[in-house]
Amino acid sequence: MSANTKTTTAATVSTAWDFHTHQDKELVKGLGLTSATMLVMGSMIGSGIFIVSAEISREVDSPALLIGAWLVTGFMTIVGALCYGELAAMMPRAGGQYVFLREALGPLWGFLYGWTLFMVIQTGTIAAVGVAFGKFLGVFFPSVSSSNWIVHFWKVPPIHLGPMALGNMDVGLNTQNLVAILIVIALSVVNIFGIRTGALIQNVFTSAKVAALLGLVLLGVFVGRNAQALAANFQGNFWRNAGLGALHDIGGGALVGTLTVLAVAQVGSLFSADAWNNVTFTAAEVKNPSRNLPLSLALGTGIVIALYIGCNLIYLNVLPLDGARNGVTIFERGIKYATEDRVATAVLSQMFGRLGGFLMAAAIMLSAFGCNNGLILSGARVYYAMAKDGLFFRGVAKLHPTYKTPAVSLMVQMVWTCVLCVSGSYGQLLDYIVFAVLVFYVLTIVGLFMLRRAHPNAERPYRAVGYPVLPAIYIVMALFIDVVLLRYKPQYTWPGLGIVLVGIPVYFAWSRHSRSAVRSA
Repeated sequence: MSANTKTTTAATVSTAWDFHTHQDKELVKGLGLTSATMLVMGSMIGSGIFIVSAEISREVDSPALLIGAWLVTGFMTIVGALCYGELAAMMPRAGGQYVFLREALGPLWGFLYGWTLFMVIQTGTIAAVGVAFGKFLGVFFPSVSSSNWIVHFWKVPPIHLGPMALGNMDVGLNTQNLVAILIVIALSVVNIFGIRTGALIQNVFTSAKVAALLGLVLLGVFVGRNAQALAANFQGNFWRNAGLGALHDIGGGALVGTLTVLAVAQVGSLFSADAWNNVTFTAAEVKNPSRNLPLSLALGTGIVIALYIGCNLIYLNVLPLDGARNGVTIFERGIKYATEDRVATAVLSQMFGRLGGFLMAAAIMLSAFGCNNGLILSGARVYYAMAKDGLFFRGVAKLHPTYKTPAVSLMVQMVWTCVLCVSGSYGQLLDYIVFAVLVFYVLTIVGLFMLRRAHPNAERPYRAVGYPVLPAIYIVMALFIDVVLLRYKPQYTWPGLGIVLVGIPVYFAWSRHSRSAVRSA
């Protein structure tokens, strides 16, 4: 091959790379560093931090391992964010992770991520967070309840397939999921009116819920410290069952080691810290993305993880880890058996009585509302990017003529989310998809290595801190967690993998249809 030919080939590859990874010029750059950071934090903080510590406590049976589970989540989240910062600064395009996977591994992998995001990950999370809002609204208005049916269509019976139990949900409209639907519709419509409008809502509600979490930590330090709880959790008991040789019962007669039980516990903590990657979906609308995207990811994840660990230390300061399932008082039930797993509510109620329960319900409602705004705003950008590539309904690629927002994408996302709310399947679907979410994180970070080799001279305004060691450690840890979940939590893994795999024939059908449409145009 002559020197001229090599130069021409390199120029062609460079041109193709630039074409696929350039900014989407038609979108409005309305997100500065503050708004991007608020989007990271607001998408992460939902209702999980207030609830999942009860389940984690039952699994690990150790104060040290409860904190350990959140430390593992924190390490993985921050390392993942540092890796995504490099990819986002390289490819500041609408769609974020979808684009990273498409460019690193090929369009099939990008589509499978976008497909799973639309079918379950994003829409299911929006539905679940909306229903959580309705659930805690019921604290103030008891008529808002999952048992207060407006129209009940069907009780889907449980379907047992080996270790998996599918179905077993109610299909219909009750006052609780009606509240969720109304919130989804309202926020979807509001986000049509410009990225700055969505960002303003995000900034206000994220500030409020970060203040609420910080308030919980400060109140726990200065008001809520309980001598009995401190003795039960810290005086000679903190490291109980935390040795590497300790055995833990995770149900079904399975006894596993400490590292394995920490992996199992990640189902709750990783999901509670998820959605930090959503800011990459809006990358084309971030000002100075080469600086602000990596910085917002690092700041946002760092602050939230610090708050999460702080909250769990406060839980241990106020309530004993152990408790009785049938305990009469909040203290007797402990963290493990907090009523309906509402640990944060139990902590504030222990400090302030009935008023504490109302304060926490209000805080969770603020958190859920702000979280849903971030999820709705960002998710629509992925389907818009897929449609531009011919891998989703063509109309979804259309922007609002005035506000330059993906209005059709917002509406399509809204409709499917409302369907999930009525079907009652969102909670079960999210249980199924934790495994798949981790797989896509691994694939994306593998893509970081591949792009370093395939495009060594591409502009990299920011390079991942700790590369290649930290990304490699992330991959090993995530694969270990996924293998453990496949082995010990098959009911959470195989159905999620099935949802992803169904996307393969859908991809080829959509690609064929897209090519036919281009030829006939």
